[in-house]
Amino acid sequence: MPPTPQSMHNAKMEIEIDNGSGFCFGVTTAISKAEEELQQSGHLYCLGDIVHNSNEVDRLGRIGLETITHEQLAELHDVKVLLRAHGEPPETYEIAWRNNIEIIDATCPVVLKLQQRIAATYHNQDPSHRAQIVIYGKRGHAEVNGLVGQTGGKALVIENIDEIDKIDYSRDIYLYSQTTKSVQEFRRIVDEISRRIEPEVKFESYDTICRSVANRIPQIREFARRHELVLFVCGNKSSNGRILFAECLNANPNSHLISNETEIDPVWLVGKQRIGICGATSTPRWLMNQVKSSLELIVNS
Repeated sequence: MPPTPQSMHNAKMEIEIDNGSGFCFGVTTAISKAEEELQQSGHLYCLGDIVHNSNEVDRLGRIGLETITHEQLAELHDVKVLLRAHGEPPETYEIAWRNNIEIIDATCPVVLKLQQRIAATYHNQDPSHRAQIVIYGKRGHAEVNGLVGQTGGKALVIENIDEIDKIDYSRDIYLYSQTTKSVQEFRRIVDEISRRIEPEVKFESYDTICRSVANRIPQIREFARRHELVLFVCGNKSSNGRILFAECLNANPNSHLISNETEIDPVWLVGKQRIGICGATSTPRWLMNQVKSSLELIVNS
């Protein structure tokens, strides 16, 4: 038998949305650029999902943002295309130039700076004695593809500390990180490479993790601990969302990952009076507000 409103609470339920959750600067800028162009023309192409949240992608699609693949980009001519915050490899810009495509570049400044650093490291070396450029990140992720592209596809991607056996410890190593990875895991990788490296080999590591994500970890832990139930709203493609939800779940085992309000299970609410709603850097504020409104409807129905 489903829970009744009376069984869900003995006192007034408090529902709080985490003020630190929601779009990071890079995503906010990309969406603002898209909306500005859509207001003027009513249509715009975007290379890949503008944000790893299907609800926001659908919202923008309804007002004219058309998501395309790299294969489709190569077939377009004389149009405008938005590049999202994740960034792109040099090949994308070359295709755009050849096809007379006007680029609206929304690459996050943090990602752009990282691309430039990797490109400089790669191109300033003697081609016959290149060091290894290693990127700690998710293989195939849009941002990582853009980073690897700065090296002509030569960079080595490792997803976790278990993959560092792939590194050649007799050659110089330059280690970078995808901007949304775990700081703690990056430091573990640095320590282990330092332990294995041969004495005469040069090893340089660069903590290129975006602090708008990393700084949310202690904050979201504290938020999760303050509530009896936590709903973490996040798209299934979000890399930082998985990291943040893991921290949330560790701090409060009574945490649930949902993509929108339709996935709320009323059973979760039974006996709960303090409920927290939080999300990833790719989670729109309006979606968290919808979750809150749905919770209120369930309780007051």
